[in-house]
Amino acid sequence: MKHYLLAAAMLTMSLASCGTKETKDTEEREIPETKTLVLYYSLTGTTESVAQELQKALNADMESIEMETPYTGSYEEVVKQVGKEREAGELPKLLPLNADLAQYDTIFLGYPIWYGTYARPISALVAENDFQDKTVVTFCTFGSGGLEAAIQDLRKALPKAQVAETGFGIRNARVSSTAGELNRFLVENGYIEGSVEALPDYSEMRPVTEEEKQIFDAACGNYQFPLGTPVLAGKRGTPDGVDYIYQADNNGTPSTIYVTVGNAPDAKPEFTRVVR
Repeated sequence: MKHYLLAAAMLTMSLASCGTKETKDTEEREIPETKTLVLYYSLTGTTESVAQELQKALNADMESIEMETPYTGSYEEVVKQVGKEREAGELPKLLPLNADLAQYDTIFLGYPIWYGTYARPISALVAENDFQDKTVVTFCTFGSGGLEAAIQDLRKALPKAQVAETGFGIRNARVSSTAGELNRFLVENGYIEGSVEALPDYSEMRPVTEEEKQIFDAACGNYQFPLGTPVLAGKRGTPDGVDYIYQADNNGTPSTIYVTVGNAPDAKPEFTRVVR
């Protein structure tokens, strides 16, 4: 029964560049009893805050991944050091975990996105542990995106594990919104009991209107890296506001960019993630 329910939960997942297709509210379901560990690496405390929300929601054990020699300096200095490690093929050395991974059925593995994929301490972790027969569910924080690419990289790195095709990701700038979005993710994918109102499909993609371009520019214009020019757009109404999906062109490189606008009169457009 446990394996059936896990498989059913996995089938509801999607890499979702256009949202999950549902026609009715998510039904409440019985959740199998499994022993769960929330295991994460956090540089600035942002990923840790998501891990803490997960631990409370799942009533799970939790442990942080620690390095023998932690990264120090400004964020820019850390990025530069990580870039050198990548070029040299070097991995940081980790302190031993307190948790015995063999005792867990499901591991929620969290990290910041660096250079478009999971952080280097996670690379070191998976080099030392194959997570055989474990269900691995990812969660991450990022500047613009990288959720899907990191999952695919992790699936390649852990062929003996069952890495869920869908994980949870949130921009660093939006971590204050974690609780509600995380609850939806956990319920929709069968990790906790409950029900949430199903979100509608996005409308058909069509040439972007001037109003939609203004919303895109308001959400993305001040981001530190250019996100391109919107070409096509779709949208959907939600209980919290209006979500937009844009197909954008950035000097010949296509991307999908998600933007949300809340219901409050003074709500400002925010981009939630980029899929490249």
